[in-house]
Amino acid sequence: MEKVWLQHYPPGVPADIDINAYQSLIQLFEDSFAKFADRTAFVCMDRKLSYRELDQLSQQFAGFLQAQGLKKGDRVAIMLPNILNYPVVLAGILRAGGVVVNVNPLYTPRELEHQLKDSGAQTIVVLENVANTLSEVIAKTPIKTVVLASIGDLLGFPKGFITNFVIRKIKKLVPDFSLPGAIPFNTALTRGRAAGFKRVEATHEDIAFLQYTGGTTGVSKGAVLLHKTIIGALLASHEWMKPALNVEPKIESPVIVTALPLYHVFALVTCCLLGMRSGGMNLLIPNPRDMGKFIAEMKKYRFNMLPAVNTLFNGLLNQPEFATVDFSGLRVSNGGGMAVQAAVAEKWMKLTGCPIVEGFGMTETSSGFTCNSAISREYNGTVGIPMPGGEVSIRDDHGNEVPIGERGEICMRGPMVMKEYWQRPEETANVFWPDGFLKSGDIGIMDERGFTKIVDRKKDMILVSGFNVYPNEIEDVVAMHPGVLECAAVGVPDKNSGEAVKLFVVKKDPNLTEAQLMDFCKEQLTGYKKPKVIVFRADLPKTNVGKILRRELRDK
Repeated sequence: MEKVWLQHYPPGVPADIDINAYQSLIQLFEDSFAKFADRTAFVCMDRKLSYRELDQLSQQFAGFLQAQGLKKGDRVAIMLPNILNYPVVLAGILRAGGVVVNVNPLYTPRELEHQLKDSGAQTIVVLENVANTLSEVIAKTPIKTVVLASIGDLLGFPKGFITNFVIRKIKKLVPDFSLPGAIPFNTALTRGRAAGFKRVEATHEDIAFLQYTGGTTGVSKGAVLLHKTIIGALLASHEWMKPALNVEPKIESPVIVTALPLYHVFALVTCCLLGMRSGGMNLLIPNPRDMGKFIAEMKKYRFNMLPAVNTLFNGLLNQPEFATVDFSGLRVSNGGGMAVQAAVAEKWMKLTGCPIVEGFGMTETSSGFTCNSAISREYNGTVGIPMPGGEVSIRDDHGNEVPIGERGEICMRGPMVMKEYWQRPEETANVFWPDGFLKSGDIGIMDERGFTKIVDRKKDMILVSGFNVYPNEIEDVVAMHPGVLECAAVGVPDKNSGEAVKLFVVKKDPNLTEAQLMDFCKEQLTGYKKPKVIVFRADLPKTNVGKILRRELRDK
């Protein structure tokens, strides 16, 4: 397909990226540590970690791993929230020649067991608050070394001591667990400093991450992301954000609000690694669900970038205190992970003066793949165009490209696409076309300018009397009702029409009635798209990134 989207690139954004700019992520880290030594790399709970400190601490952790017998290519699991330990461990694993396996700290024992067995990780760094989950399954996994982290580890004395005391003894947030032989995080650093660190060379073709898919479409699979894959994603994202940061006064080193979990590929690339590459500062938010504390942290810094998902943008907008935040430095609000709703985008723009720039990507594409221009000023309902080096092709079930404006599966090719699924050749073969395009499982339409609109996931489509109904469209409309906070639409069996639309709603206005909402839908949606059933709920099930789990609602 002709790359029509290149005509709509912002001035100065290249069509391609040069992944040879770095031999590996190790080289990228070392360049940043040397170049930005005195700058703050990460801040959490008022404790600032400079690039120099991150260099030293990650070397110590790498030295510890090597002393434990870690060989190049060995997998190490990280089960941590957004705290200072995370970047230290991340850089330490890669510098020691290891492969990072990110683990959701809120996994159930069953989910954790699957991921540890599947990845073959023999070492894990786990937060003490969730160590009880590990203790339930460790005997059934390959894990031999456990490093036990606490939130206070890197906060310094006395703050770290007080923080841990409050978490353990007063709030009682550390359930009982038994992990004999577990090594405290700071002890691991001390041992690593004593043992010394031997620098390892990595190449483009070495594995950097086994990044597990969310599991919302079946069993969780490990996407194999090579050093060159992550470099490709990182450089594409960097070039794409540059026009917004280059508006006078230019921002060389952005302050990034990191509320999305770092174990998820979106925040990993768009916050953590992008910040490190540009000498920026990541403001780590360990628990974004505590909106009061989250907003209080944002008030301390003049931030420039805020990547989020629709539910997080919406949640912030519904906090009165959020209106008192200083948005004067905000240049980029990245929206991803799920569809951004027009009503949310409109309110965000009105309050912050910074539009939500919606993009699209997957674990398998190392975060964002398409995006709207970082300097666009309005919401357009699309996920934009391919970022530098990427190609999008809309295809039918036989792999044929469909005409412009017609529905088909969004397929992607480029340097940021995974190599394969870890030890799953059949799954890998099923997800790639012979010409290297990755099947996304999402249905989209590309317009004549190359902008893609997602109309839904293949399996979420609802078939009502032979008509295709796409839940995103229903949800977009319902979200515009002033009495609705959140909503999700699913298909349920119906004896007359095959399937019917069932709508789950969280109220913003406690007085909202089913009849009022039905009337609203009747005004906005054609007959077959209208919900047949409306269920009001206190909340909706979500993944940890905030994506609403339609499947869970449908299965119940």
